[in-house]
Amino acid sequence: MPIVQIDFFEGKTVEQKRVLAEKVTKAIAESLNCPETAVSIIMREMKTDNYAKAGRLWCDN
Repeated sequence: MPIVQIDFFEGKTVEQKRVLAEKVTKAIAESLNCPETAVSIIMREMKTDNYAKAGRLWCDN
């Protein structure tokens, strides 16, 4: 039972998340030779002020 976690910045539409879920599910099921019903996806949206890279908040870029 694969469980995938995807983190991304907030602002994606519900339709974009639907497409992401469908494509990721298909890719994992094909790669691991498991049924699509076994694949779970957790999507977590975050604000740009909750992510930093190289010592700088993303919102400051």
